[in-house]
Parts: sequence; structure tokens; C-alpha cells
Amino acid sequence: MQWSLVIPLKPLALAKSRLADTAADGLRPGLALAFAEDTVSAALACPVVRDVAVVTDDTLAGPVLAALGARVVADEPRSGLNAALAHAAAAVRATHADSALAALNADLPALRPGELARVLDAASKFPRAFLPDAAGIGTTLLAVAPGRELLPAFGTDSRARHRASGAAELTLDGVDSVRQDVDTGEDLRAALALGVGPRTAAAAARLLIPGQ
Repeated sequence: MQWSLVIPLKPLALAKSRLADTAADGLRPGLALAFAEDTVSAALACPVVRDVAVVTDDTLAGPVLAALGARVVADEPRSGLNAALAHAAAAVRATHADSALAALNADLPALRPGELARVLDAASKFPRAFLPDAAGIGTTLLAVAPGRELLPAFGTDSRARHRASGAAELTLDGVDSVRQDVDTGEDLRAALALGVGPRTAAAAARLLIPGQ
């Protein structure tokens, strides 16, 4: 089964505020872009991914991610994360109606194409499925079969909300890179321990991270 991925990215100036204890204001936008670049690059390298659409209005990130091979979809609703995902999903389905579809976080800098393929293969067994994040509270991936609506419920306690919405929870070992999103300094240290992509490695080298 081939997949289309939708990756949301908020304006870089507003991104990763919870990394304030690790990265200064001037460094966080570049760090957020590095996360997205490594995420998109790994996603496009996944053998079961046909295409990647990034939904963003950021004028810097859009061209950078397009140069990697992603399609950029403007966040026309401008009504928050879930509205942006639903809009991008509709845009993807307009050109790839037969494709399975998954929403993937943009802050997975340690993402491994092979691990992503394993998660998507497991998701293909269900009409709608999700993968919880490393903290066990949020969601890093929400997947639906062809013809099914995405119905995203990302945000606070999204693991519980996706489960309550009827999506199957994927329980897989050995897919840490798909679960390790980065919101805090502790998350970043965990991602660095897994091994991040080259852009994040370069950006993180400019930070003073205890224990790195």
C-alpha cells in the first residue's frame, strides 16, 4: 500500500516555545525548521510513501521543504492544527483519491524511514489508526485507509481523544524514532540519543545541552 503524508508546520516564529529552557528565542525558529527538514527527508525516503504535503503559511519553511520534494499546501482555514490537517487532507485526496493517508508530526528529527514503513504497514490493517508519542499522552501519526476521513484530534491529550474517536491504537516495539517528537529540552536530548538527521544535528550543535 502506498501512502500520502500530511505534515503540519506552524509559523516558525511561533514554534517550539516549550524549548525556551534549551534554545534562545533567536535559535528556536531555525531548530523547528531543522526538525521539519529532517522529518520530511526521512518521510520521502520511506519506501511506502508516495508523496508528502506540508501544510504551512511560513514563507521561509515553505520553499525550503518544497526543495526537498514536498508539496506545500497553504493553511487557508487558519483555524488551528486540526482544521489545517483536514484542509491539507482534502487537497491531497483531490489529486490522489486512491491513496491511504496519514498525518505526521513535523518534529520527528530522529525519524527512520524503515520504522515509519513498519508503522504504516501496521496502520494499513485498520480503517483508522494512530501511534502515541513517546510520552504516552500525545499522537505522532494518524492514518486512514483510502476513502476514510482523517478526523484529526491533535492537541492536548490527543492519545485519549483519538482512542475515544474509534481509531485503533498501534502498539509496536522498535519504532522509537516515529514516537519521539520534540517539545521540550528533555525530548530533544532523547531524540539526540536516538540519532537525529543532519540539519537537526547542526542546529543542536549551537545549543548548550546538559548531558549531550
